[in-house]
Amino acid sequence: MRPLNKVKILWSSKFAYVIGLMATDGNLSIDGHHMEFTSKDLDLVEIFKNYLNLQNKISKKARGGEKEKKYFRIQFGDVAFYKFLLDIGLTPHKSKTIGVLKIPKDYFLDFLRGCIDGDGNIRAFKHPESKNPQLRIRICSASKNFLIWIKRMNEPFKVKGYLKTATRCYILEYAMADSINLLNRIYYKNFPSSLSRKFLFAKKYLRT
Repeated sequence: MRPLNKVKILWSSKFAYVIGLMATDGNLSIDGHHMEFTSKDLDLVEIFKNYLNLQNKISKKARGGEKEKKYFRIQFGDVAFYKFLLDIGLTPHKSKTIGVLKIPKDYFLDFLRGCIDGDGNIRAFKHPESKNPQLRIRICSASKNFLIWIKRMNEPFKVKGYLKTATRCYILEYAMADSINLLNRIYYKNFPSSLSRKFLFAKKYLRT
């Protein structure tokens, strides 16, 4: 019998970032020990694999009835890590049930960066009337309570955030000034590697 992976359970910037990825694009099996992380971005799955020191292979899969396997995923088993995720608030079929998670305040910004890389976006556009440049950070979730918690955790940073209802999910959105504020916090000096395409997009708004 092959031994299960042994994830090192110790809070750090990298570990908190991975938890953010699991909270948004991860999945816990109902069997009590298997998990997977899925993304369109191969480099994001590779970062996930590297940060948890996993030896499992990355495969491809289809989603939502599609035939084309255009998503990358890594599957692994670890009873202790699975139980840890349950303890902090993640559950199987978490998409609509996820709420408050037990994330240390010192690592919340790393967790938030993981959430944005996982199921968020950073978007720039011109206002349709004034033509002034605009910037938005948006995080999507099927759970309204999860986004309410993130919004509350961000309030000490003097950002407001707005909750919106879309067709299949809820959206937490930040306006331009608040988005710039958050970008300068999650991409702090010497932050651990994250999804490169989002960082390169955000780089022009960073003050350091």
